[in-house]
Formats: sequence, C-alpha cells, structure tokens
Amino acid sequence: MEQFERARLDSYFTRIAAEFTSAAPPASLLVTHLLPERPSFVRAVGTISALRAVLPKPKSIDTGARREVERFVQCDELSRKAFTDPEACLDYIESRVAGEPVVLLDVGGYFAPALDVLCDRFSGRVLGVIEDTENGHKRYAERDKLPCPVVSVARSPLKDPEDFLVGQSVVFSTEALMRAQGDILNGRHALVIGFGKLGSSIARLLHAKAVQVTVYDIDPVRRAQALSQGFSVARDHETALTGAGLVLCATGAVSLLREDFSALRNGAYVATVTSSEDELDLDGLPAIYSRTRAGDHVTRYQTTGHYFYLLNDGNAVNFIHGASVGPFIYLVQAEILAGIRLLTQGDLAPGMHEVGATDRATIAATWLHYFNR
Repeated sequence: MEQFERARLDSYFTRIAAEFTSAAPPASLLVTHLLPERPSFVRAVGTISALRAVLPKPKSIDTGARREVERFVQCDELSRKAFTDPEACLDYIESRVAGEPVVLLDVGGYFAPALDVLCDRFSGRVLGVIEDTENGHKRYAERDKLPCPVVSVARSPLKDPEDFLVGQSVVFSTEALMRAQGDILNGRHALVIGFGKLGSSIARLLHAKAVQVTVYDIDPVRRAQALSQGFSVARDHETALTGAGLVLCATGAVSLLREDFSALRNGAYVATVTSSEDELDLDGLPAIYSRTRAGDHVTRYQTTGHYFYLLNDGNAVNFIHGASVGPFIYLVQAEILAGIRLLTQGDLAPGMHEVGATDRATIAATWLHYFNR
C-alpha cells in the first residue's frame, strides 16, 4: 500500500471511530485475518475500545502486518481446538481482561462453544460478540439460547460487495494454481458445494468463464435458487463428486467427509473458501493415501488407481494471493466498529442482532467520500 493510500485509510478510520466512540469504551479482544491493510483497522478498534489482544487467524497472517500491530498491542495464538474447551477459553479471557466489561470480535464463531461459561463465570462482564462471517453467524444462531447479545455483520448489505469480490479472488487463485500445473478451467466440469453468498458468486463467475457448473446444497431452497439461475443441481452428493474435475467447497461446514474423497474423479482439484478444519475431514482420510507436493500450494493425494489434487492444503485458496477485495472491506470493518458502540450501550437483549440502517447509511456515505474516486 502506497503511503498516500495508507494516510487516506487512516483518515477514514479516524472519522469512523469518532462517529462510533462511546462515553465508556469497553475492553476488547479481536480475532482477525492479519492482512497487509489490517493495522489501520486494528488501530481503530483500539481507539474506540481498550484492545487487550489480537488473535490472528493462523492461515492468514502477513508478517509485516503482524510486526506493525505488535508495536501497539499483543498478538496471541488462535486455535479452534483450544477455544472449543470452555475452561481453556475462560482461562485465556481472564488472563487478558479480568474484571472488565469486554466485547469479543469474532471471525468464524471461535467463542461460540465457550460462550455460556464465559457469560456465567467470567470475573468481568461479556457485553456481547460481534461476528463477521456466515460460518460464525450460523454457529451462534443455531444455539437454542444465547447468553448475551451477538451482533452479526455477516448478512449486512455492506458485506455484499466483499462477498462478490471474495468469490472473484477464489476463482482467480484456483485458476492460477491449475494453470501452474498445466491445466485450465475450460472443459473441466466444476462442482460448487454450498450456494450461499460466496458459493453463488463463485458459481456465476465460473459460468462467465464458460465452465459447466453443477451446484450441491443441503438446503432445498438454495437448490431451487440455483436451478432458477440456470445451474445444474445435483440430486445427491456422491454423483456430483464423481463427475467433477474441480470441486469448490463453500459451506462453512464440513463439505467433504472421509468417504467422499474416494468418489472424486481422477485428477480432480479441490479448493475451499475457508479453513481446512471447517470444510474438509482430512484427518479421516484413509491412511492408504500418500501425499506428495505437486507444485507450489498443490498437494497430490494418491493411492492405487486413484488420485486428486488439494489446493493450499485445504485452506482458503484466495489467501495465497492476498485475498484482496480492495477498499470494500472497509465497509464491513466500519460496521464492526459500529457494533462495538451498539453493545456498549448495554440495552440489547441476549440473541442475534444487526447494526441499524441509520448507522449503515452513515458508514456508506463516509466510505463514498473517501473511496469513490
């Protein structure tokens, strides 16, 4: 990022932070993709809250960004396994924000398994959670009862541009890795598993590249939507896998179980839009499969008579090339800052909530002032 671009970004976040500063800022813990442009957002979080630690997503850490962030706030290790243990999660929260009112800024539902224990036994007070992703939204929304407010920006209209551009970046990175192997998209039947915001974007972009696309989704409503948009819709999982030369997993849940891998056609490429631990049951893959590096970010899985390729070790394929969506990501980050103020006001009941339309309009107008050049 050029110096003048960083100055403009910092100015934007200074204005957004001024708009959403609270009279009594809470403490905060921030889970985030620590990408090159992220320090400006992290500083903004620290402006409107007492930011105690940043927990970078393990597969998306830019070394330079981490060094910059560590100059003004501590970075801690983030692990899905550790945060699934409520006692371990509670111990961590106590070590960073004991006795304080705290807002948990999440990306992917990391705090969801321990939320009851945190709200019941934490020495301070959990004001609430702000969740950024559809995957995380589902982790919180599927609970019968939430012990605190959860503000989700996952389904905000301000996130629609990001979702579309993430789909573009996934297709770009997938095609780049395939071309490095001497393969191309054209002539290769693609299967998109999951027809949510990202899956539908990916399907449309592949179709625009003259790729034959089949969609599979467990939700019959989404299958009907895919059919109405001109896509072939698979009746069952296994048949869809058998015919696909490219499989893109975009569910936010486990797309491929151990028994599914054997159904992949020889030479198929598999890519995901999120982490391998969310989308793929790689630990359950039979030991008869050997793994060899076939190229940069490409692993060949093979056994007698069968082989397939896994891109980026099953992690979000677009992060290989920076996963950039341009300045549109700053719309979502600003809404996260608005969510902090919303939780700090303290009048939200336990359950799922969204930032209001007035705040979204303010964010959009400010963003247009800075980035509609």
